[in-house]
Amino acid sequence: MNHRLHLRFEQLEQATTRLFDLTQALGEQAHQSPGPGQWSAAQVVQHLLVAETGIGQYIDKKIQQEEGLRKTSLLTAIRSRVLRLALRLPFLRFKAPKYLAALTPETVPPVAELRTEWDRVRRQLERTLNEFPSQLLNRDIFKHPRSGMLNIYQTLDFMLDHVLHHQRQLERIAKVVKK
Repeated sequence: MNHRLHLRFEQLEQATTRLFDLTQALGEQAHQSPGPGQWSAAQVVQHLLVAETGIGQYIDKKIQQEEGLRKTSLLTAIRSRVLRLALRLPFLRFKAPKYLAALTPETVPPVAELRTEWDRVRRQLERTLNEFPSQLLNRDIFKHPRSGMLNIYQTLDFMLDHVLHHQRQLERIAKVVKK
């Protein structure tokens, strides 16, 4: 794995560990919804797991289509920056894309099972990044549902910002369910 990918991957690992620490600290309350129509902490973790699983599968598929991948454009870089900014603004909330929301069931497994599955998915991502072809580093490799195509660096930046965005959500959930 090249140095830039490694740094992003390590940041993603740290953010994910923090996310699980927050969730596990809730104990049984991790499965308690803070209000009608709102996700529990465990559902948020399930959503992130589903998203990361899909991203990893998409990247693995695109690597096989090496010749058809476009070079990252200036417009792609701008869209990626706007996405990062939007995810970092604490007052902005987003609805999950319908296909992802549909994959996040109301009843989710215990947090320990989610952690085991996420570790498996993360190790696959790590293998993909370790073997990532250097000629594809600045090629569009992942299609974000709102901002469009992203290269591998931008994809990892999105994944990190996505986890951080949901960390703030977990902090809000924890305040409500711990009362």
